[in-house]
Amino acid sequence: MTQSHPIYAKEFILLMALLMSVVAISIDALLPALGLIGTEFGVVNPNQVQLIIGFIFAGMAIGQLVAGPLSDALGRKPVLYAGIALYLAGSLFCYFAPSMEMLLAGRFIQGLGVACPYVTAISVVRDKFSGQQMASAMSLIMMIFILVPALAPSLGQAILYVADWRAIFIMYLGYAIVIGLWISLRLEETLPPEKRLRLKASAFLQGLKFILSNKTTMLYMLSMGLCFGGFIGYLGASQQIFQDQFGTGESFSLYFGGLALVFGSASLTNSKLVRHFGMRGICKGATAVIVGISALFLGLHFVVDTITLPMFVVYASILFFAFGLVVGNLNAIAMEPMGEVAGMASAISGSTSSLLSLSLGTLIGQMYDGTLVAISAGFLFTGLVALLLMWLEDRKTVPQPA
Repeated sequence: MTQSHPIYAKEFILLMALLMSVVAISIDALLPALGLIGTEFGVVNPNQVQLIIGFIFAGMAIGQLVAGPLSDALGRKPVLYAGIALYLAGSLFCYFAPSMEMLLAGRFIQGLGVACPYVTAISVVRDKFSGQQMASAMSLIMMIFILVPALAPSLGQAILYVADWRAIFIMYLGYAIVIGLWISLRLEETLPPEKRLRLKASAFLQGLKFILSNKTTMLYMLSMGLCFGGFIGYLGASQQIFQDQFGTGESFSLYFGGLALVFGSASLTNSKLVRHFGMRGICKGATAVIVGISALFLGLHFVVDTITLPMFVVYASILFFAFGLVVGNLNAIAMEPMGEVAGMASAISGSTSSLLSLSLGTLIGQMYDGTLVAISAGFLFTGLVALLLMWLEDRKTVPQPA
């Protein structure tokens, strides 16, 4: 439908931030409830509850491979509506789930759904803005976006004060319905029919060919998957780490939220640092910090009798600040050479790196044994391999200012 009053700039920024935040709130608000879910379903191995996080990532990995090309062919709003409908279906599935297996199926459906608003929101911003305007808009969107991972666990914990864990999925339903109505009433279609691309198998093959033949995209795509692998391992085990290992109880959301703010502040700092050190310099430097601090923390396990909560918070703060510097730059460098096939290449690259990170993260998380050996070793290993891949790309590429 055509809006009689165009969406205001501040309203547009807020809507895009909330669209992108569906992913974060779908993961982080449920974290305080993982232990309760495991208890209700009689999960024998506590590490199995981590799959509740892993399955939404699996759905996202597949969903973004479809959502990007479809939004280029059909327009942004139809894909947004389809994603929200899938997300609503997945949330209902989870609410009524009688078993762990059915809950995981619902989370996978949720993951398919959240891929659409996340991918499409970036496309909508790109449709409306370019150059400095786009950079400014994305900065404002990110400022709002980074607050969600910090606040979402507290929101989930607040719901648990007054209801059981299934009520969190009611909150997801309400969140998605509000955003769907907002899109319907206020957001115009930003991709006119004359600019849409036909869905062709040849486009997929061309995007795949470009990725496989371009060493920069390939190596940085793999580096992105590796770095995120360590992070997903931590994310899945975070409730066990804070509540079971360190006994933080309901304060878990405060610790998790604080570290999320550290991550977010690094993302904002990156825009200033990149002017002086370049994207590649920041990626290699920050990844080296991840490797170094993880090696030190892993070694600490063999020196002291007990790893304390303050020790872990110091390690995690340095780790997540460095990780926040890496994230955006890895994707930007991977996509730099893609040119005309950027849309399809972005979908393929994002899906591939997500599947790699999910596989590694699940493996790392399932190795959690009540200590932080597996988590720190996971960051050390994935960081080392990523650093090696960046070095190989740099050795084979003519030096660039980026």
